[in-house]
Amino acid sequence: MHDYTPPITCSTPSECFPLSQWNETMECGSELAVDTMKKELKSRAILADCSTRMRSIVSFYFCYLLCLCLGIACVVFVSIWNSHWRGGFAWDGSALQFNWHPVLMVTGLVVLYGNGAVLYRIPLTWGQNKLPWKLLHAGVMLLALLCSILGLCAVFDFHHTNSTPNLYSLHSWIGICTTALFTTQWVMGLVGFLLPCSPMSFRKLLKPAHVWMGGCILILSIVSCISGINEKLFFALKGTTNGTMPYGNLPPEALVANSLGVLIVAFGLVVLKILSNQKWQRPEPRSEDMGYSPLLQDDS
Repeated sequence: MHDYTPPITCSTPSECFPLSQWNETMECGSELAVDTMKKELKSRAILADCSTRMRSIVSFYFCYLLCLCLGIACVVFVSIWNSHWRGGFAWDGSALQFNWHPVLMVTGLVVLYGNGAVLYRIPLTWGQNKLPWKLLHAGVMLLALLCSILGLCAVFDFHHTNSTPNLYSLHSWIGICTTALFTTQWVMGLVGFLLPCSPMSFRKLLKPAHVWMGGCILILSIVSCISGINEKLFFALKGTTNGTMPYGNLPPEALVANSLGVLIVAFGLVVLKILSNQKWQRPEPRSEDMGYSPLLQDDS
C-alpha cells in the first residue's frame, strides 16, 4: 500500500499563492545572479588574459634563448673557420690580418647588433626605469659599431699593404653602405633619444624611422656577411691553383663556412621575429607620451 499524504490546506489565498513574495525574491535573486555572472565573466576574462600573457612570455623567452644560442654559434663558427682553416690571426698586413675582418663583422654587425636590438623586448625590463636600458642599448650598439669599424680597418689595411684594390665587389659595396647607415643610425639615436636638447617633436618624428632603419640595417648586415663568406670561399678554394680542394667538391672548410652562413640567416630570422611581434613590444609609459625625459632624468 502507498502512503497517503493529505492535501495542504490554506487559510488564505495569499498563503497558497504568494506571488508578491515570489516576485520580490526573483528580483533580488536576479540582481545577485547578474552581479555574480559579471564577476564570473570578469574573472574568466582576467584568467584568459593572464594565460595569454603567460604563453606570450614563454614564447618570447624561447625565441630569445634561441637568439642567444644562435649568436654564440655564429661567433664560434667564424672563429673556428679563420683560426683552423685560414691560419689564425695577426695584425701585420698579411692574410692573417684579413682573418679579423669576418670575425669582427659577424660579431659586431650581426650578433651584437641583433642582441642590442631586442633588449627592449625583454619582459623583465617592463615597468622598470627605462634609462638604464637606453644606455645599455646604446652601449651594445656602440660596441657593435666599433667592432665593425675595426673589421673595416683590418681589410683596408690588408688591401693597402698588398696593393689590392678596394670597394670593387658587390660585397664591399653592401658592407660599406651598411656600416655607414649604422653609424648614422647610432648618431641620430644618441641625438634624438639621449641628449636633453632634443625637442619632443623631433623625437616623435625619429622613432618610427629609427625602428624601421634598425631592421633594414640588420637585413643588410646579413646580406653583406653571406656574400662575403661566399666570396672568400671562391677566392680561397680554387682547387689546383693553390693546393686546396675546389669549392665544388664541398671540402670541410666549405662545409663549416656554409654552416656559418645558415646560422647567420637563422639568427637574423629569429631577431626579426622578435622585433616584428607586436605583443612583445615594451609598453610605453604615459609619462613618455606626455613629455620628454632627458638623459639624466629618471625615466620609467
